Amino acid sequence: MTENDVVSRTFRALVESADRKFARVRDVPAYGRVHNQHYFQKVFKAYMRLWKFQQENRSKLVESGLNRWEIGEIASRIGQLYFGQYMRTSEARFLVEAYVFYEAILNRRYFDGSKLGLGKDLGVRFKELRFYARFLMVSFILSRTEMVNHLLDRFKALVDDSKANFRDTNFKEWRQVVQEIVRFMKVDTSFMNARPLRYCATFDSHPASLSYVARFHAKKVLKFQDALLTSYRRNEVKFAELTLDTFRMLQCLEWEPTGSFFHHKHPAEPKENGSFTDHSGASGLIDINLAADMTDPTLPPNPRKAILYRPSVTHLIAVMATICEELPPDSVMLVYLSASGKVGRDVAFTECSGGSQKFSRNKAVSLLEHSDTLPVSSVIEKGESSSGYYDKYLWFGPRGNCGLNNLYPGDIIPFTRRPLFLIIDSDNSHAFKAVRIISVAKFKSWIFSELTSVVLHGAERGEPAALLLSPLKPSFKNPSEMDIAQSGSQFTFFLTAPLPSFCQLVGFSNPDTEADVYNEAEDILSTAFSEWEVILLTSRSLDLVWAQVLSDPFLRRLLLRFIFCRSVLSFFCPPEDREQCLPTCLPSLPNSFSPDSEVVKASVLRLAKHLRVVDCFHFDDT
Repeated sequence: MTENDVVSRTFRALVESADRKFARVRDVPAYGRVHNQHYFQKVFKAYMRLWKFQQENRSKLVESGLNRWEIGEIASRIGQLYFGQYMRTSEARFLVEAYVFYEAILNRRYFDGSKLGLGKDLGVRFKELRFYARFLMVSFILSRTEMVNHLLDRFKALVDDSKANFRDTNFKEWRQVVQEIVRFMKVDTSFMNARPLRYCATFDSHPASLSYVARFHAKKVLKFQDALLTSYRRNEVKFAELTLDTFRMLQCLEWEPTGSFFHHKHPAEPKENGSFTDHSGASGLIDINLAADMTDPTLPPNPRKAILYRPSVTHLIAVMATICEELPPDSVMLVYLSASGKVGRDVAFTECSGGSQKFSRNKAVSLLEHSDTLPVSSVIEKGESSSGYYDKYLWFGPRGNCGLNNLYPGDIIPFTRRPLFLIIDSDNSHAFKAVRIISVAKFKSWIFSELTSVVLHGAERGEPAALLLSPLKPSFKNPSEMDIAQSGSQFTFFLTAPLPSFCQLVGFSNPDTEADVYNEAEDILSTAFSEWEVILLTSRSLDLVWAQVLSDPFLRRLLLRFIFCRSVLSFFCPPEDREQCLPTCLPSLPNSFSPDSEVVKASVLRLAKHLRVVDCFHFDDT
């Protein structure tokens, strides 16, 4: 056996070992703090050994018949591992490492052999297609617009080439992927001059309020470290398993990295012929150095985010339970739900459950014997028919499925034992106004006052939740020209990109042609947020539910944008439609932030005047 044969056999053994370990971690859920970290370390080390071995023995492996696409496949797997770690941890360094590997594969054309007459291998072509789809996803999240455009052109050409050269294979799914990307880009790049969705210290930290932020301290301060993001709508814009709404919220809950973070220096890499080539930036050495600290030292860590694509209700609840169980002390969990809803029901509750539509008091009494706390809706507290408790929900699945795919407000209540920051974006969001926690003693009071007129008093239990609830319907200057399915949720757009959403509302198009006007509008909005931030931080009437999360920059920014959204819509919508067209927050904010308060109105009016869209609003009506 020659030396080359030994090297080739060792290489194949390392590939098989790494692939086995990769299969173990590929489908590990991307949520929860405990996720078989030991296996991830093992698979990373396996690929580190494999990659180092092929680097050191590249010339011998090539002589033994190693194809360039095989090197590309190893690098693609490593990129996939890094991206998976990013989705599980939200650590930006993993996302950047994935980009490093994918860009190197592209620049070195590891997969190009499948188009150069080196064998029309269908399996290799599918590997190449998957590589482009994954690299597009990473580039999307990193906001590399130029790279996305470049990859999309090459991806389209590759799909067309595949249809021409593999006529017996149906590439319909890949054509659909191309259509998804084009549709996504059309929406995502409609405001090219817009500021980053991520939290950028340059734009989102206001110098005039920094001293107030530093001095602010509530009776209780919560840390924001975990979030759950999900959307379930018909025909929503998406790419792979990332919908437009969750993409915007994902970006909104991350720090914008500095330039130096993306351009770290790499050492030289040996070429196949043994010479050396020096690469700089992300296209440099493809190396796995787990000890290297790529995190930006100037930024705090990103909150961890579990992103669920079209989950079932039971899966959604299970993930919430996992995150709540692992939530560190003195922490708050953000839950973002974007879904359709409906008042009333399609199918009688009796048909779904096989039981009475009326709440059984006997059953309720028996429950009291087995529980210290019992969640019920405030509609019960008010003495209304408890069947209404099940009337309002969000859809997380097909219609008319006997409640199996309906998420009720009561489903959220058990998780309010821990602090929650809820964002409900739905045409039935106001159903969640009823969410409250009532102690068993208070529930007994209701039950037995109904039966014996005896009132039993008890203290409430559970953590009061912070709620941001969307309007029941969107508002636009030209509603006939807007397709919600094609443009994403208006409320989410306001929370993640306030000025672009304002422009969309009033029909202010083509901001690229009026860059100076648009940039001045951003400055007006930043000034308003800075002023409102100071008022929030110095308010003596701010509810503790808001005060305890105000120290977090992400949650504080969301609250400021909510104030802006509510005020804009209150002046935009006709008075008779305001109940359905305005978002709601619970608990209520101080009166100084009411939609028509002078400090808020003045900023909205200034912005409208600057963009010459005052005629779209009803400022005089207030």
